[in-house]
Amino acid sequence: MTLRLIPEFIAGHALFVWHCFLAPLGDTKDQKSRLDRFYEGQAQVYDKTRSGLLRGRKTMLNMSAAHLRAMRENDPGKRLIWVDVGGGTGWNIETMDAYFPISQFDAVYLVDLCQPLLDIAEARFRARGWKNVVCICQDASTFWLPEWSDGIHPKGSVGFVTLSYSLSMIPSYHTLLDRIDYLLCPEQGLLSVVDFYTAGKTPSLHEKAIGGELKKCGFLSRWFWQMWFDLDHVDLSPGRRNYLEYRFGTVKSYNGRNKFVVPLIVRIPYYIWLGCSRARDTARFKHAFEVEGGNIVGTPVLSPTITAPTHAAEIGQLDLGPSVVTTEASDAVVINISPPLSSFHYQLKHTWRLPYFESPVHSQFRTFIYSFTWEDPDVDLQHMELTENDTVFCIASAGDNALHYAINARPHRIHAVDMNPCQGHLVELKLAALKSLEYEEFFALFGEGKMPLRQFRQLLDGKLSPYLSSAAYQFWRINASAFERSFYQRGYSGWALRLTRLLLNLHGVMGEMKAMCEAKTIEEQDRIWKKSLRRIFVEGWLVRAIANNPIFLWNALGVPQNQKNALTSEGSVSQFLRETLDPIGSHALLSQGAYHYLLCLLGRYTPEWCPDYLTRRGFDVLHENKDGVLDSFRLHTDSILQVLSGLSPGSITRMIIMDHLDWYEPSHEEALTEIAQMHRVLPKGGMVFWRSAAKYPWYNEAFERAGFDLTPLGIREGPAKAIDRVNMYASFWRAVKV
Repeated sequence: MTLRLIPEFIAGHALFVWHCFLAPLGDTKDQKSRLDRFYEGQAQVYDKTRSGLLRGRKTMLNMSAAHLRAMRENDPGKRLIWVDVGGGTGWNIETMDAYFPISQFDAVYLVDLCQPLLDIAEARFRARGWKNVVCICQDASTFWLPEWSDGIHPKGSVGFVTLSYSLSMIPSYHTLLDRIDYLLCPEQGLLSVVDFYTAGKTPSLHEKAIGGELKKCGFLSRWFWQMWFDLDHVDLSPGRRNYLEYRFGTVKSYNGRNKFVVPLIVRIPYYIWLGCSRARDTARFKHAFEVEGGNIVGTPVLSPTITAPTHAAEIGQLDLGPSVVTTEASDAVVINISPPLSSFHYQLKHTWRLPYFESPVHSQFRTFIYSFTWEDPDVDLQHMELTENDTVFCIASAGDNALHYAINARPHRIHAVDMNPCQGHLVELKLAALKSLEYEEFFALFGEGKMPLRQFRQLLDGKLSPYLSSAAYQFWRINASAFERSFYQRGYSGWALRLTRLLLNLHGVMGEMKAMCEAKTIEEQDRIWKKSLRRIFVEGWLVRAIANNPIFLWNALGVPQNQKNALTSEGSVSQFLRETLDPIGSHALLSQGAYHYLLCLLGRYTPEWCPDYLTRRGFDVLHENKDGVLDSFRLHTDSILQVLSGLSPGSITRMIIMDHLDWYEPSHEEALTEIAQMHRVLPKGGMVFWRSAAKYPWYNEAFERAGFDLTPLGIREGPAKAIDRVNMYASFWRAVKV
């Protein structure tokens, strides 16, 4: 801020303080008189003094623009009307022009009850020369658009409605939201809201279905902000947002805190919400999770199909049925508002993420464990015999291998399962990025693993958000800094990469490491490994000490105690390390395909050597969605047993479960039940593949008893030879249902 602007800044904020906190309003006869009196002395400085207070407006507009573009792809010529309710000075409309040109709207209506603010808006629009923008000084709950008098029927005639810090100021909010529901286009209409809020500590069943990360407010926060804003006739009671989320389908929801003036003390809760009409056709999404996914969320019985209420021809005679506010709660109500109102059902394009309720078990996962996938997918494909008619069941992990299968075999369906919702958020981000980004942007994210925070947020809101579930968007909005330095050093597995970099720096062998990564021959690579790096990672006392630490094994490598017991039953941890790492130098060149260890050493991939989904060829296959390859994914956030239990007999032809069964104690009942369920969902000849830290895991016998024929596809026999490019496991097995 330059010196000449300081007096202007002080004067503007002095006006703000005077009119908001000190100036008496006197007697006013109605809402309009009160608003005019309150704003007439500060209208000129309104925008300058609210930029820090009214957070999230640009994010809401950017996301809305992205969603409008995605929604209009199939019908770009459809008439588009925007109504900005309570838009005041027209700041929203002017700002929106940078994200979605105002010229592309057939008409834009700013509806507000305060004339002093509308005077500012009209001057603003005249200066921009916009002929399609009209200001209307009317009550938001009864407004009438000029075009309706020209013969256009109001019902479903509006494509876009915004409520920017206005819903909390409108007394008759039930009437307003009912009206918007009537006016909004059922199939392509979008309602966007940003506002302050407060919420109770216990989320409802509905809130769990639509996602509510960080929505809860503590008692003091709820009490203080409701009382504080009530002084200015701003109502932050939960009822407004609850009715909004009941009346409309949730597309996106984000809960933030405005760290205003004093960041550690002043934390005003605000939310950004995008929604649509509940009359939108959700049949495709219901089929994806009820039939293909085999799961019903939140209730053991199918919920009835929700259809749009029948309205009369005139707006004033709406037949809305009983209000949620006055309806007595019952089991029927709970069922009616659960699965059909999950945000999954109102996603715009793809049916990737299947719905799930937030549950206590999910709180155990603060972030993803794996930022990349350890297993060698080339070896998988050598044995899986995948065709376009197959249905694959796999563990999601970071999604790298599932994407590899899709690129190279294009199976009909890929069910990727993970109990950790953050792993699902990561796979979703990759799918959304493959759909919406250019290759250079995509490789910066997942190849280099680095992108400036501002650029990532712009991509997240402006390109990625239409293709993400509400829960995934919230996660990446909160964790937007994940790509700021090194993405692959984030997550639990990032600790292993950090330790690797630390050891390389401590021993002063960064040069040798880079030389090994660039080696052109196996002989040169093996020489560098044995001379400079092996002594650190195989013989080093620190590595051996850490590798014996169960806390590090779990948090950094995702190895639970039961899996450690499996490998130590056949030898020591030191022996396992030696058999794993000794063949690295002589098995495959890091510079020509052994990208797993290339990532561990460099902290990034190179364009030449990386997973297939990061190559230009793989990206093009997925980006162009050839043969519907990107549509094949179904992401489950649940236990393997739960997902298997919902699938139909014979519906899965190939299963690859990584080292999952190593996590169970020998003869654990749930593991045995899982194997029985695998047998049920596979047809005769169907295959299950797994890797194990043990050469001969205990559950092999359980597969044989269940009716499978087993074949070892690779068993380590000492440190001389690797079984694949990763060599992280002692064995690789196939079971065929007989």
